Amino acid sequence: MQAARGADRAALLRELVRCAALAPSGHNTQCWRFRLEAHGLAILPDWSRRTPVVDPDDHHLYVSLGCAAENLCQAARALGWAASAEPVPEGQGGAIRILLEPAEPAVSALSRAIPHRQCTRAVYDGRALAVAELRRLEGAAGGGLSLVTGRGDVERTLECIVDAGGRQIRDPAFVAELERWIRFSDREAVRTGDGLAARAVGSPPVPRWLGRRLFRALLRPGPEGEKYARWVRSSAGLAVFCSAGDDWASWVEAGRRYQRFALQATAMGIRTAFLNQPVEAPEVRPELAAALGLGGVSPDLVVRFGRGPRMPRSLRRPVEAVLMPAGEGPAV
Repeated sequence: MQAARGADRAALLRELVRCAALAPSGHNTQCWRFRLEAHGLAILPDWSRRTPVVDPDDHHLYVSLGCAAENLCQAARALGWAASAEPVPEGQGGAIRILLEPAEPAVSALSRAIPHRQCTRAVYDGRALAVAELRRLEGAAGGGLSLVTGRGDVERTLECIVDAGGRQIRDPAFVAELERWIRFSDREAVRTGDGLAARAVGSPPVPRWLGRRLFRALLRPGPEGEKYARWVRSSAGLAVFCSAGDDWASWVEAGRRYQRFALQATAMGIRTAFLNQPVEAPEVRPELAAALGLGGVSPDLVVRFGRGPRMPRSLRRPVEAVLMPAGEGPAV
């Protein structure tokens, strides 16, 4: 759609919501809602899609809202609108208000990458990136990023990932919550339009009754740790996003920085995927910060990057499912 002064506003906003909702979210919960406003729109949490076991303080939820806000701002500029995003208190937490003003269309590598970005859960090719490529990724994030490429630091980070992942797998509540968001069959994935589709995580689709049995039988700390090791050691490096603050507005900003990084990586043919276990385990999070010498800042996200295969894509719900009518209150 080409933006112009007389463009249909409703169609524009729907397109921006569609682009925003292509952002990542924990377990692909799509934990956002979009409310139309007089001068733009607002992005709000959908509290019905919380994951209280893995994300008890809603850290990942607000990171996901930040990712969606960055997608929306990048798409708006390509369509001829300047977008500014401001975190504002609302309801039991916060929201992101997006103001739109007409501007000259400016399509960028990041806006073109929006429909192609994905979290690629696969073994990468193990090749290092050139220094110039690493600098481009750093520049896109715009700060708050520590790139981990030295073998010693990578291995120390891997130890934290394996430790935290094992703790999670030994927690029955974590396993039950994760299972609820896995879509074991293609039919289930299409019906819900959310969650972790089996194909997207590299597993064959099976009926849910069989998938649940296999999931419970095969999810073990040892094999999972070996999988993490293959993933990390085949990557070009790890990106650790950090914030000086530990509040929802800081998490939104971390999500925006990550999304710019991921879109830039996608534009360069580089794959990314989250390995957030050491951020999610409160006992391991300070160990990760110490292992990487992060000082007083808090690690928000751990992301591996490198060149690898394209995987099947996670699905998204339709715009109608996430778009709130004008005047409706916050999603509670």
